[in-house]
Amino acid sequence: MKIFNSIANLFKKKAQTPYDGAGQGKRLNNWYPTGSSINSILDSNLSTLRIRSHDIIRKNPYAANAVEAIVSNCIGTGIKPQSKARDADFRKRIQELWLQWTDEADVAGICDFYGLQALVLRSVIECGECFVRIKTDRQNGTVPLKLQVLEAEHLDASKDYPLPNGHIIKSGIEFDKSGKRVAYYLYKEHPGDSCKLNSCGGRESVRIPANEVLHIYKPLRPGQIRGEPWLSNVLLKLHELDQYEDAELVRKKTAAMFAGFVTRLDPDSEIFKQEEGSDLYGLEPGTMQFLDPGEDIKFSTPADVGGTYEIFIKQQLRAISVGLGITYEQLTGDLSGVNYSSIRAGLLEFRRRCTALQHNLIVYQFCRPIWNKWIELAVLSNSIKIPNDKNFAAVKWIPQGFAWVDPLKEQKAQMEAVRCGFKSRAEVVSELGYDVEEIDEEIKNDNQRAQKMGLKFDSVLDGESDDTSDE
Repeated sequence: MKIFNSIANLFKKKAQTPYDGAGQGKRLNNWYPTGSSINSILDSNLSTLRIRSHDIIRKNPYAANAVEAIVSNCIGTGIKPQSKARDADFRKRIQELWLQWTDEADVAGICDFYGLQALVLRSVIECGECFVRIKTDRQNGTVPLKLQVLEAEHLDASKDYPLPNGHIIKSGIEFDKSGKRVAYYLYKEHPGDSCKLNSCGGRESVRIPANEVLHIYKPLRPGQIRGEPWLSNVLLKLHELDQYEDAELVRKKTAAMFAGFVTRLDPDSEIFKQEEGSDLYGLEPGTMQFLDPGEDIKFSTPADVGGTYEIFIKQQLRAISVGLGITYEQLTGDLSGVNYSSIRAGLLEFRRRCTALQHNLIVYQFCRPIWNKWIELAVLSNSIKIPNDKNFAAVKWIPQGFAWVDPLKEQKAQMEAVRCGFKSRAEVVSELGYDVEEIDEEIKNDNQRAQKMGLKFDSVLDGESDDTSDE
């Protein structure tokens, strides 16, 4: 009867809990989640996460490859602007001026503007955030604008206190009474530099107005003021997988040594007796050694991991790829288990994520404010003249197009979409990563040159339309 009552009470207690995850049973005894805000969590853990993220990307090939996969797919050769101003001459002039300036964008002179895009995204993935200082340089050849990319460590997070004017500094970022960012406190040099602090000012931070700094990061929760490294939820798994593979490699090396042990039952036996000056017994390939009565040799037989090693590694790498938001094939380069349908489905999901990152992160937080500042300085420096168009600064950002596994099928699908009116030709060209006006100009020039030289191609129209020409 007591057993029956205990079982009944157990079911009664379970029934009183609306959610299993909110229960207090033995299965949840070691689960201690925190109710702190995202900013409080990052304040106490961000430095450690960032250091470990740097380390794992530097040492682990899977982590390094994952970062490269995301950057190359999101940025590629660059997300480029297409002016949407109405004046055709102005559009042409502004595109030419922008192309000249892209080579002068970097303060350090190492990257062009599109190289800075890749550097910014790589830093955001690795550190969780990135800072870009906007500087004016009157000696610049075209537009007096320079960009300086700074790692997250440049932010002086030790500044965290209210100010007499009602503003408040949180983790090195100054906010006004309405919660708007008004300034950043940045170190003059990277605090991890090995130079002497007195000479390089590594521990001296300065207040930089917010309109001169771009803070680029991926917010995960409302009110989040700093970014979280993208590898945070797989850091431990990557580290332990490294340890496991190292241990397995050492086990294989030990097994390959094939060590032998001589059991000497007769102490006076001369077999395998070491020569004077010799430190080890020796066996050579092909040796057939006869033993005298009373002598025995045994070889070590280290335990083998069996057939579970590859399965275990693949499962761990699949979990890591899920945490990073990329496919297993992109993480490892292993295409042995895919077909056209499966790899296409995986790429579609991944590219949907890339498109979101391109728009929400790179374009909105980095490209858009840089374009607006560049237009402003181009006008002030008389590099361009404003046309009679209030939307002269309108722009469309075009990322590099994605290549498909079977491009012929995709091109036919695009052709049908244009013919049926589901897409414009300009949109198809944009998806390929090109400017439709530049394409049209190139086609026009190609056709004129081909006609002048008497060359015949399917793409060259001689004034007579056919069934394959665009309507």
